[in-house]
Amino acid sequence: MHHLIYYLSVFIIISTIIPFIRHDYWVFRVFEYPRLQKLCLNIVLFTMILTNWFPTEVWEKAVAILLLLNLIYLCYLIFPYTIFAKRQIISSRNPSGKQNLKILIANVYQDNNKAKDYHELINECEPDVILLVETNQWWAEQMSTISRSYPHQITAPLENTYGMLLYSKLPLNGEVNFLVESDIPSIQATVTLNSGQPVQLFCLHPKPPVPQESTKSTERDKEILMIAVKAKESKLPVVVMGDLNDVAWSYTTDLFGKISGLLDPRRGRGFFNSFNAKYFFLRFPLDHIFCSADFALKSIARLRSCGSDHFPMCVNLEYAPQLAQKNEHPVASTAEKELTIEKINA
Repeated sequence: MHHLIYYLSVFIIISTIIPFIRHDYWVFRVFEYPRLQKLCLNIVLFTMILTNWFPTEVWEKAVAILLLLNLIYLCYLIFPYTIFAKRQIISSRNPSGKQNLKILIANVYQDNNKAKDYHELINECEPDVILLVETNQWWAEQMSTISRSYPHQITAPLENTYGMLLYSKLPLNGEVNFLVESDIPSIQATVTLNSGQPVQLFCLHPKPPVPQESTKSTERDKEILMIAVKAKESKLPVVVMGDLNDVAWSYTTDLFGKISGLLDPRRGRGFFNSFNAKYFFLRFPLDHIFCSADFALKSIARLRSCGSDHFPMCVNLEYAPQLAQKNEHPVASTAEKELTIEKINA
């Protein structure tokens, strides 16, 4: 048991170092996901070493020191998503108004048959815009009953688990694109708020870097960064949403934020882990809603499970350009801009 604890400690340390290798192969990328889990295990192992198997040999002392440094580093990475950190986007105290945009996003899990649960959730949440991913023709038919309340629609139902349905109470104009792969859709649309203010929407759901889907993160990273560039170039306020199959604290998502200039409402408020709904210890923030700095946040919530392996997310934004100077304004370095171009051209 004594040696096992130290061997596990070495594994945790290595799993933290691996993501420093900027390679697209899934083995290097997948270790970016469980940072919170690694932190918890790190705390447990370090506590056990101090209380039960205090290091006596040189190699044990080295492992213990590295484990402590690893613990500090993981805390540093995760801190921005705790309630103790500075909020990247300020809160709005205004009552609901014509500048509001309430969004519900959900990866429904294509084989899930609990469409009625989503109908109930929509009735409770009353969003202005709904994005459902992993939706096939069956899901499109099941959601047809909301057409009266959500008459504006852009749909791309597919049988490959990458279908996408976008519904809106507000006027909506846009198109389905296939930016990187011919069977992976994304949606670019303009929604008009009740005030008359147009807002640019980007909806995406790229493949994850896992063996059964894609052995590399190249296509995922490319699509995410292509949207980042489009968002930066947009003359309108921007919202990017969807299941990015990437965690909020990954290198690619961080690069996305700097290139796009968009903000993450979770920063300073919590993790809001949306996947996996079935296993409490294996949960990561994979479902995202980012917005430009001219928004303030009214609310953000992870909603109850509706039979999918993802929890739905609901974010209520207020278009408030007068408050933009109070939000953070991420800026990309020259090296990060060059890396983005390199990944987009990969």
